[in-house]
Amino acid sequence: MQLFVKDLTVIDFSYLCPIRGMVGESWIVDVLLDGGLDEQNMVLDFSKVKKTIKNTIDDVADHRLLIPTACSEVRWQQKGDRVWMDFSSQQGDIHLACPSQAFALVPTEVIDFESVNSFLIKALREALPDNVEGISLTLRNEVLDTPYYHYSHGLRKHDGNCQRIAHGHRSPITVFENGIAAPKWDQYWADRWQDIYLGSEEDIVDLSTLSLSKQAKVNDATHYGFHYQAPQGDFQLAMPKSCCDIIPHDTTVELLAQFLAESMSKQSPESEFKVIAFEGIGKGAIAVK
Repeated sequence: MQLFVKDLTVIDFSYLCPIRGMVGESWIVDVLLDGGLDEQNMVLDFSKVKKTIKNTIDDVADHRLLIPTACSEVRWQQKGDRVWMDFSSQQGDIHLACPSQAFALVPTEVIDFESVNSFLIKALREALPDNVEGISLTLRNEVLDTPYYHYSHGLRKHDGNCQRIAHGHRSPITVFENGIAAPKWDQYWADRWQDIYLGSEEDIVDLSTLSLSKQAKVNDATHYGFHYQAPQGDFQLAMPKSCCDIIPHDTTVELLAQFLAESMSKQSPESEFKVIAFEGIGKGAIAVK
């Protein structure tokens, strides 16, 4: 007998890519279970499917930075609960020092649907009851016919997993200028924020104050340093400046929508702008300026 759940959950995360650098993503998860019937004549109660599978995926991958540990460009070390990560990409070198829960270590050369699927299924097999004999996942992007961008960020003031300094989203945007859809502005932001790290101005620190690995070779001409203390611990990051857009406040979706509207208003002060900014799939904020 098979049991399926479409759109079970969404994974919002970032991952490291040798070509693109740090990439923010949002993937939809569909689930198919194989197994015998239990004492309720069910493979698994739908409420338990949703709770067990979603909680497991949230625990191991959501709002984390996924690391392809078999990639030759990755170097990492762990001491206790702290991980130091160094990564080389065509966009520049990336360095982190964070609590271990900021990362998901995926044994693969490349982060893609297949490798993450295998990683998640291994975790789920340990969490599901014995009568569930097989599990398969479908990971997929939201189908979009409008411009979108991939961004990574961290929210130091958040009391949940958004505080992790390198997690992200794949997000569409819709701009209205004087009440009329303005696809040129949609495309402008999609291009500007493609594979970007949105850093908060208040989190920038001198690179010399960071406690990165000995392999980290950074300087003020090439990198920004970010550092903050949050409920989950101490988060440090050095990112290539070419991959960053510095925001003068927190990078919550509410403030990002406001930032977008204000930025366009400065460029076209005679116009009124309405911005519908998404944070991943199906959620976001609206700002008018």
